[in-house]
Amino acid sequence: MKITKLLVANRGEIASRVFRTCRELDIATVAVFSDADASAPFVGEADEAVALSGNSAAETYLRADLVIAAALRTGANAIHPGYGFLSENAEFAEACADAGIVFVGPPPAAIRSMGSKTAAKELMQAAGVPVLSGITIGDGESADGLADRAAKEVGYPVLVKAAFGGGGRGMRVVHDPVELEEAVASARREATSAFGNGTVFLERFVDRPRHIEVQVFADTQGHAVHLFERECSIQRRYQKVIEEAPSPVVTPAMRTELGSAAVAAAKAIGYVGAGTVEFIMDSSGDFFFLEVNTRLQVEHPVTEMITGLDLVALQLSVAEGEPLPPAALEATITGHAIEARLCAEDPTNGYLPGTGRLLLFDVPDLPGVRLDTGVRTGSEVSAHYDNMLAKVIAYAPTRDQAARLLARALSEARILGVVTNRDLLVGVLREDEFRAGDIDTGYLTRHDPAELSKGSDETVPVHALAVALADAAERRASSDVLPAAPTGWRNVRNAPSNTVLVLGDEPLEVQYRLRGTSVEATVGGAALDGVVLRACTPDEVDLQVAGVRRVVSVARSGSARYADSVLGATAFAEQERFPLPGALAVAGSLIAPMNGTVIRVEAEVGQVVTAGTVIVVLEAMKMEHVVKAPHDGTITVLDATVGGAVDLGHVLAVVSEADEPAEAP
Repeated sequence: MKITKLLVANRGEIASRVFRTCRELDIATVAVFSDADASAPFVGEADEAVALSGNSAAETYLRADLVIAAALRTGANAIHPGYGFLSENAEFAEACADAGIVFVGPPPAAIRSMGSKTAAKELMQAAGVPVLSGITIGDGESADGLADRAAKEVGYPVLVKAAFGGGGRGMRVVHDPVELEEAVASARREATSAFGNGTVFLERFVDRPRHIEVQVFADTQGHAVHLFERECSIQRRYQKVIEEAPSPVVTPAMRTELGSAAVAAAKAIGYVGAGTVEFIMDSSGDFFFLEVNTRLQVEHPVTEMITGLDLVALQLSVAEGEPLPPAALEATITGHAIEARLCAEDPTNGYLPGTGRLLLFDVPDLPGVRLDTGVRTGSEVSAHYDNMLAKVIAYAPTRDQAARLLARALSEARILGVVTNRDLLVGVLREDEFRAGDIDTGYLTRHDPAELSKGSDETVPVHALAVALADAAERRASSDVLPAAPTGWRNVRNAPSNTVLVLGDEPLEVQYRLRGTSVEATVGGAALDGVVLRACTPDEVDLQVAGVRRVVSVARSGSARYADSVLGATAFAEQERFPLPGALAVAGSLIAPMNGTVIRVEAEVGQVVTAGTVIVVLEAMKMEHVVKAPHDGTITVLDATVGGAVDLGHVLAVVSEADEPAEAP
């Protein structure tokens, strides 16, 4: 069946990516969107769009019935599931077929065969694909005696994994029997919440493994090929951060072995379409099956760059019943590609996800750089979905050139309004071990994200002064009193201007006094030398410090202040000069670190707790965040309900010490 109109059952950058190929193929497009995504770029990029009432994924993008109804209503004869949501849902694929709609993906049986990691391993072992042995604990099955079984059958350390689903959900590394019980219980809770099934399994933990995956493609005529490997070892919390193709350690002989194993895996499950077979590789080069992702991968662009193939176009062609073309059957590798996932999160603070409005989103258009994104300046970053803002991909003749190009593109990007991992990505791409290809899945454990993200010693003082000057320019521009007066002008010339910013939890006092274009300034009590103000607006400050001139972009949202320059990015908060009585939280307050949903409440009012006791567990952007007691004491306030939504800064609880009053903030 020829595809004439395609609905994308997804959102963000993958929807935009599929629409781009459809335009080139003259295929009409349909988007579905939640209330939160009503103004998202992908909605306007489709020819037609259908609203799905609600914000959460469960109300919208996971509603197979609503998605199929939208396709029927608009006359779409095919659905592309993208990745995530319904992309690996066999029942959804069957429902599409029942409705007479082409599902752009593998057969339901292939999806179902890979839906359980344990069953998948058994199937792969039978097909001759190398696997790691392990232990399965079914949903609701007792874990009694598991510690001893793990010691005898697997050996510590062990990896605890959710049997259903992916994305690192439910995954824990356990080093001794004492940790195992809580790790299994926690993995079960997370797996049940994410996938509706608490089955977990244990397998041997491979020390310093590489995560290598192979892109496979198969058609309905019996052809199955691999399109080479991708290295995905740079991860945080078992979720990929930087991917590249080809792998820097895979030799031609290893590539043949990996490719043959991946094709054998695809044939064993009767695969059709685009899929990815994932392996872990130890230091000796031996590799073991992890799973098959029965969909297009987030990191597919690096394969497209080194092969010159459009994988979405191939998906659509195969879905129409066409055989794989010679370009796919005889693909070769040319050059090297590296992809970085640009996310709204704070790597220096446990990767806490960020939300808010993008006040500026600008990634430079450099030769060899590709941007796949679902946001733009003004877009809202919501707590309802994944926190990835964009994928930035660089292609060059060599790996070193690709890494340099990607680092340059990211360092020149200006992103204001939310905290991002941009500086971490640049730090990794410029780090010696990464550049040498000496990487594994523990890279971001061995290397402190705060150190990799850290800019120059000048970053904070220069950015703090720039923010203070930009704020002064903003106040002057909006004032009716002497609006033409220059920034920093005062009628009492000997009195410095004073601003207090907050960096993390620490106040930072900024004082400055202008003498023409010269500026006398101190930040945190330390004087800045040779400060010259070249130009200043509320959005941009051209500042010279100690003979070095830099331009700092500045944006503000409420009390938040964002600064971005060649030195990196810094997020401050402006400290209120005259806070209202009671506005400051009482001692012992546990503040929600981000917008999220309460998934567990582990304590109650009146309970005596010790430092480190888990009080509340939040979930945001597919990750759990544990809020613990800061010290010994008694819970005197608890404002958290399972299933309830909380905003950044919400006081979840108060742990009062013995001599503290039991009062609410």
